[in-house]
Amino acid sequence: MILTAILAIILAAAIAPTLNRVLPALSHWFLALVPLSAALWFATQVPGVTAGTPVLETTSWAPSLGVALSFRLDGLSLLFALLICGIGAFIVIYSGGYLRGHPREGRFHLFILAFMAAMLGLVTADDLISLFVFWELTSITSFMLIGFNHEDARSRRSAIQALLVTGGGGMALLAGLVLMGSGSGEWTLSAIAASGADLRTHALYPAMLILLLLAAFTKSAQVPFHFWLPNAMDAPTPVSAYLHSATMVKAGVYLLARLNPTLGGTEAWFWALTIAGGVTALWGSAMALRSTDLKKILAYTTLMALGVLVLLIGIGSDGALKAFAGFLLAHSLYKGALFMGAGSVDHGSGTREVGELGGLWGKMPATGLFIAVAALSMAGLPPLLGFVAKELIYDNIFRNGHYLALAALLLANAAMVAAAATIFLKPFLGAPTKAAAHAHEGGAALLAGPGILASLSLLFGLWVGLPQGLLGAAADAVRGAPLGLELHLWHGFTPALGLSALTVALGVGIYTGQPAVKNALAKIQLATRIDHDRAWDCLLALLDRLARRVTGWLQDGMLHRYLAWIFTGILVLLGATLAVRGGLVWPGISLEIEDALGGSLALLMLGGTVGAIRARSRMEAILSLAITGMSVALFFLLFGAPDVGITQLMVETLSAIILVLIMAKLPMLPPGSDRTRAAKLFHAILALGLGGVVSAIMLAVLDQPLALDLSHFFGDTSLLEAHGRNIVNVILVDFRGFDTLGEITVVASAGLGVFALLRARMGKRGRS
Repeated sequence: MILTAILAIILAAAIAPTLNRVLPALSHWFLALVPLSAALWFATQVPGVTAGTPVLETTSWAPSLGVALSFRLDGLSLLFALLICGIGAFIVIYSGGYLRGHPREGRFHLFILAFMAAMLGLVTADDLISLFVFWELTSITSFMLIGFNHEDARSRRSAIQALLVTGGGGMALLAGLVLMGSGSGEWTLSAIAASGADLRTHALYPAMLILLLLAAFTKSAQVPFHFWLPNAMDAPTPVSAYLHSATMVKAGVYLLARLNPTLGGTEAWFWALTIAGGVTALWGSAMALRSTDLKKILAYTTLMALGVLVLLIGIGSDGALKAFAGFLLAHSLYKGALFMGAGSVDHGSGTREVGELGGLWGKMPATGLFIAVAALSMAGLPPLLGFVAKELIYDNIFRNGHYLALAALLLANAAMVAAAATIFLKPFLGAPTKAAAHAHEGGAALLAGPGILASLSLLFGLWVGLPQGLLGAAADAVRGAPLGLELHLWHGFTPALGLSALTVALGVGIYTGQPAVKNALAKIQLATRIDHDRAWDCLLALLDRLARRVTGWLQDGMLHRYLAWIFTGILVLLGATLAVRGGLVWPGISLEIEDALGGSLALLMLGGTVGAIRARSRMEAILSLAITGMSVALFFLLFGAPDVGITQLMVETLSAIILVLIMAKLPMLPPGSDRTRAAKLFHAILALGLGGVVSAIMLAVLDQPLALDLSHFFGDTSLLEAHGRNIVNVILVDFRGFDTLGEITVVASAGLGVFALLRARMGKRGRS
């Protein structure tokens, strides 16, 4: 059923453009039914999953490689699946209202639904290879979404930047997953966990950790890979709302949470995640205070939230993982509502700049109410779910004595209070501005998403028992053992409550002193002189210059130099492989050739080779090579391989004729263009080395016992099953029929291409 849900969303994506053309005003409502239905099905699995019974599904994909589409639904993947499909349904509805009348609205729905399917496959995948495939699909589809407004140069740049950063992390993920599979002997996450393989003590653990952290940190925009996320705000608001609330940027967080039972708990894991998470949280909160665009503010607060989630996974205590699950849900709900609310403000007033907004409450009361509720949850005030999650965080970190992390989170959360106030107070309760004069409320499509998500933030805060079972199952999955989560809105007068009060007080102080805070942050940034965007541009420019230089060095227009580089690479790689893997085997060889004709052919081949080396003209070289090739063909005929011999004879004949015709048309080389003595010596050494390596490979192969199973199979079945007495023909036509068809197609295509070129040349001569 998990695969069915993914395929249903893919099908909806496929028909989205057509449906939009047929029903432009209603297509988004119909399309939203697909992810909504998937969310409802996932909701029916909550009782079983919370009771400790995960859902497992396996569909064969590449059985010969041991790769399957394996899906597993436990507490963590179920929580993500509900967020992806549930919030995704409202995003589809919202995008229909936000992009109404846009000429590419149908294409947008295709992209967003394809991205949804990829993300759903990612969080439910159990097979390591399937996980990687879905991971890369999220990068590709997010590239399409971020660059949706492709006429804009900034959108194109942001999309390429996001693709390169997250795509590079994807390559690291593939290598890390391969090391995990090789080290554990299992290729599914559930099998690795069940096998009891302790990868923490494995010799490859450091390499696994580095590669997988690179993948997670690039995807979830941890410092220093954070710069792509704010730039992704060039995408339409529905994309921003979806990427930041439930999908793309949380994929790296999901990966870390999923791997915590297998790779977590070490000193390296603890310090890498806590430092990266803490720095990212502080950086994101500071940049949120400096921003004036609503979407930019929300983007940087997402960085803060991602840093907190990574930090909690790094701490890894039972309380931290419980807080992780609670904060994950709280952030998804309020961030989705805030982004969609910000889009409604932009849609209704024409601007997102805080300085240009004011007095919107009278014109957009519903949007203002939903933003107010979501902002209160982001600020961590009761009775919202954000308050419950923040209490869990403070309580755990204080009890475990992580005071440095506590100080970082205190400052970051205080900045969130100030950011929440900035998002709501002036735009809605401030003095009316010009933007408010023509502001208007959005329709039902624009209000449904933020209204439902904000209401859930309030409902889950007041009635914490509703999400408790699912959040507990998610925390259990991250730990790999039962934890027993209990949520309460009121814990009494505790240190966590005092820290919450201090957070609000600091947040109010930061908000009221914003000019001074912004000046201080600007001076800090100026002193550090950190401009990650400029550094990225410089890196790309450096790589471009390096590529041009290397290309100019290697590809200078001289064919013999091209061949020398190619053969040098082959020689080094093959020789190194033989030396490292112990493949240099020298079996006993008998140089006796009983057949006089065979001896004559061997001498003829040597003579042709010497003639080609000593040739002083092109024609001499061609004829010498033809002698060698013909001798090889006669060798095949002499020793019982007539099919191969005839093929070799045909190839040599055609090659000689074609080369003669080509060489006759080539201009004579100018005087002094011959190779230098040093070049000739290098080419001679290269030829001898490559010939020696190939000979060594052939000798090593001959030294191994010859496996005749396949030969016996062909001999036994050629006549009985393929009804052919010529085994070679049967192999080419039946057993390897598709290979032969491919070869014929290639040859036919080349022939047609040559024919077209000749016709074009003849036509050109006729016109001239």
